[in-house]
Amino acid sequence: MSTRLVHALGLVSLVVAAILYYAGIDTVQTISPQGCRMSWMSPSYVLQTGFDRSWSPLAGRYSLWLYREVGWEGNEPDGVPVVFIPGNAGSSHQVRSIASSAARQFYHQPYDISPEFRGRHLKHLDFYAVEFNEDLSAFHGTTLDLQTSYTSRAVDYILSRYPAGTTVIIMGHSMGGIVATSLLPHPNISAIITMSTPHSLPPARFDRHIERIYARNRRTLISNPTPILSLCGGATDLMIPSESCVLPPLNVNEDGGEPFRRTVFTSSLEAAWTGVDHRGMVWCHQVRWRVARAALEIGGGSSPSERGIILDSWIPDGHIVPSGYSIIPSNNIGPSSILQPDQHLVVKNILEPHTWFLPIIPNKQDPSRKRKFVLYVSKANSELTLPMLPFGTVVHTCHAHRSCVPLVPTTLKIIPNPSQGALFPLPDQGISENEGVVFFEAEVSFEEDAQIAVTLDGSKKIAWLFGGFIPEPVIKDVSSLAPFLSSVLVDLGRSSSLKHSIYLPRLLSHTLVVYRVVPQYASHCTELMFLPLLEHASHPSETHYHPLTLARKKLLHTHGSAPYIDSPYTHGLNLTIYTDGEGSCAISRIGITVDWWATIGRWGGRYGAPVATWAVGVVALTLYEAARAGRASGTVPRVSDTISTLVRTRMVGLLVASCCISILPLPVHVWLGNRGEPLLVPLAPLMLLIATGLVSVSWWLVLLLQLPLYYVSRLFPSGPERIISSKRPNALISLGLVCLLIFVLVPWQVGFLGCWTFLFYTCASHNPPQADPSSTVAIPLIKTSEERSRNRDQGSITPSPPVTAGIRVSHVVSSHNEREHLLLLMTWLLPLVAPILAVWVRTLLTAGYTTPFDGDHNFLHVLPFLVLVDPGWGFSWLWSPTGGQLWYSKLEWRMLLLAGTAFFLGPREAYLVFEVASAVLGLGLLFSAVWR
Repeated sequence: MSTRLVHALGLVSLVVAAILYYAGIDTVQTISPQGCRMSWMSPSYVLQTGFDRSWSPLAGRYSLWLYREVGWEGNEPDGVPVVFIPGNAGSSHQVRSIASSAARQFYHQPYDISPEFRGRHLKHLDFYAVEFNEDLSAFHGTTLDLQTSYTSRAVDYILSRYPAGTTVIIMGHSMGGIVATSLLPHPNISAIITMSTPHSLPPARFDRHIERIYARNRRTLISNPTPILSLCGGATDLMIPSESCVLPPLNVNEDGGEPFRRTVFTSSLEAAWTGVDHRGMVWCHQVRWRVARAALEIGGGSSPSERGIILDSWIPDGHIVPSGYSIIPSNNIGPSSILQPDQHLVVKNILEPHTWFLPIIPNKQDPSRKRKFVLYVSKANSELTLPMLPFGTVVHTCHAHRSCVPLVPTTLKIIPNPSQGALFPLPDQGISENEGVVFFEAEVSFEEDAQIAVTLDGSKKIAWLFGGFIPEPVIKDVSSLAPFLSSVLVDLGRSSSLKHSIYLPRLLSHTLVVYRVVPQYASHCTELMFLPLLEHASHPSETHYHPLTLARKKLLHTHGSAPYIDSPYTHGLNLTIYTDGEGSCAISRIGITVDWWATIGRWGGRYGAPVATWAVGVVALTLYEAARAGRASGTVPRVSDTISTLVRTRMVGLLVASCCISILPLPVHVWLGNRGEPLLVPLAPLMLLIATGLVSVSWWLVLLLQLPLYYVSRLFPSGPERIISSKRPNALISLGLVCLLIFVLVPWQVGFLGCWTFLFYTCASHNPPQADPSSTVAIPLIKTSEERSRNRDQGSITPSPPVTAGIRVSHVVSSHNEREHLLLLMTWLLPLVAPILAVWVRTLLTAGYTTPFDGDHNFLHVLPFLVLVDPGWGFSWLWSPTGGQLWYSKLEWRMLLLAGTAFFLGPREAYLVFEVASAVLGLGLLFSAVWR
């Protein structure tokens, strides 16, 4: 029965893993679809031969290139230097899209400066790119340090070619942004722009050194005055969790100000409004031209604060009022019209300057409270580009005697205006940089005879505008559990409102939960100036737009709160519906419920690696059961029997315990990183079941792969007893040679792989006969201290019974099962060291076989495994008759320590799991050696 249960659990875990995978892939098209226009260029790359070994010893491994747009600019660098740093497995050629856009924006035609740059004392950009030969820097901290060292010297070399005082702009993609941040502090770096860079959480947490780099960068990010902007692709980016792309909170500078730090999601980026995948961030036209233009403008900035303003102006996300908004008092109202109280201003086909007055009506509930005025302004041509100001409209607050003062906006941004029936964003095309509607919002206080004056100054051609006062926000206080069980309905009240603000304060706002919004219309939609648009602002840096008339599902997701990310944005759903107020497409209410398919898709991307560490925890519990069985019966059971025992006797208790632990408000880096959120409690037992099933499946695969070796070994029999019981006198010498090889030449991960391979072959080729329990004789394997004392007092030695053939077979079987348990543990530890192995192999292939591989030559990490897999040492690690009476020498306690590390700390710091596994096995060897 228990065997069938284990088989069923293994099959279910495979099915669930497949569902999680396909749901995660599907999120690209359902949650945040990508609409990017492909970029084109005419690239050429000039190798910087002057940057040789005299500048950096790494010049033989890496290289530095200067990008030139063929036919548009010369090869001599005389502009503003920019250094592009590629990321994990990236290439220097990824610079071409942004560099080409910068050249074609600065030059109107080949070698002819564009009119908007003439006379502004701005220079073109010289784009340099470092080539790291597609190193896998995300897995290896030492590789990141080498790249940082090389890039730092590259910056010094580049600056040596320019006049004194020249500053350089740094751009980093993916892990290249980590390298860029590691360059600070640097007096000649003017600004840093990172793209899809995981600033707050390493994407692969298998190397302790990477954690140290992140800790150092975290101190830099919160205090260094250099302006830094982080661009994030959102849910479309499947390479990194985009919540890690958000820059950490700031510290106040000594002068009382804060350094410029800005996180911009491409879904919020004005006139882009699209998710962008990891590699697409460098070529997506809607993104690259803004990055290039911002870099051109930064070249003229003279201070960090001025460069920060430039970044906000040219890479806007609508969360900050543009600093370029000019507040110009004006008493020249010209031709005017006065509207009735609460009448909307609606004007189409505007040709001449005009002013409209809207009386300010007091708030009905509280006259002292301010009211909000909104204004939508369309455009008639492509003159409205970023930065969008001025937009041809001036808004004032006026009194009866016609003295007017400018009305300062609280919100001024561009919002999308998608066409009816068209996909948004349009696949492979997206939005033009000149599309959109200006949205203006301001707060006004009620004063007698006060009016809002909207003046068109005639400087811009306006297709239409409409505006008016909006009602108070709708606050719906519902249980956070409600959308998980049914649909939460929110009535919107007045159908003619120009804007509906909805806030649900208790709903969970988490990256692991996706909501679906279903609008209900009071009437059928016809041709409108502006189609109803839903805005979901889940984070100060993240906004998503959804056309409500589009048939596609409206899915709400966030990156504000996530596993292992400390964030205050854990609850509350902020929604805004923009409409033109016409009743022909009025929305009466909306329904909000959890979309389970999209929600499940979010789980796999966040808990893939944690499942692997939890599997190590399951294996540790399996070894705990095996050690208990061996101590009780004198024979170690088979691996399959131990797994069945664990599932039959412990699984229910473990599932209950996982639920109880998940409710506790643990620190964010512990367990599943959800700080005791009750709605996320079911994730723990689900992960435990998946991990247990995968452990069972992995053992099936090991046995299946061993079959060919087993049959081959039958052709060359060597006798299992000889293999297991033989003592090689040169075991210590061979161990020393292997340790020396690791210390000098290869990383210790290679030694671990060799240990696993040798153990796999040994277990496969020496399958012992099964012992018959009826033929064995129970013998005392160890004398207790009382027996030894009694024998000394009596001056006699109790003879041991003779060893029978059955006893020898039982010993061989127990030793073989013990080694197979070790093989199971090492099999699940292998994924924790495999990334570093991949880095080493990649380095050999790209940099040469003689290239040193620094930072991973501590043979102590693998020393216990070198001893345990070698039969010549004769150690019985799982259960030993010597020293077994001392509680601290028992393997059971050490396995519980490993399981606790794997479950509680492993998901966030996976490297700790291997370190603890090596330590507990080494401690066991120490006890065995002492008591032997």
